[in-house]
Amino acid sequence: MATAEDGRDPDGSTSYRSDLLTDLSRLIYLWESPRFQSEVLTRSGEPLDQSSHQLLRLLGFSGPLRPSQIAESLKTGASNVSKMLHRLEANGWLERTPDPTDARATLVGLTAAGLEAAQHVFDLGDDMIALVLDGWSKREVEHYTRLTRRFVDDAYVAAEAMRARGLSRMWSAPPS
Repeated sequence: MATAEDGRDPDGSTSYRSDLLTDLSRLIYLWESPRFQSEVLTRSGEPLDQSSHQLLRLLGFSGPLRPSQIAESLKTGASNVSKMLHRLEANGWLERTPDPTDARATLVGLTAAGLEAAQHVFDLGDDMIALVLDGWSKREVEHYTRLTRRFVDDAYVAAEAMRARGLSRMWSAPPS
């Protein structure tokens, strides 16, 4: 799409120069949107609300975390995390244990029933990706998976560089 002299698209919106970043952003906005997640969870018969679904995914991936780490990861406040934890505890899916690195702190982790519930959430994700890739050959899926893994690994390395130096300095840094 051609842009005006001020860098905006003809409709007045802005965009990335990278088609890859545009497409990844569209995917993230779709899959992480509360409306999409709510509709998918409702139609799947899943008894979880969107925030409980996110918390199960997070703890399933990471293992036990401090409530403050949960708040940071889910970009929400402590009071909201507390409500989310109480909902999952009421289902018998969470347990609190002392943090071995700080006796004043508590870790929140999944019980055996919580791990089963988290696996169900991951199974829903597997079903979703299978639907997306329906019609792709095995070779295409394997190739795309390898490239995606490489991209994600490189993104983590770049994120560390951004944390260390800041983003604007990356652009002005001399090539190595």
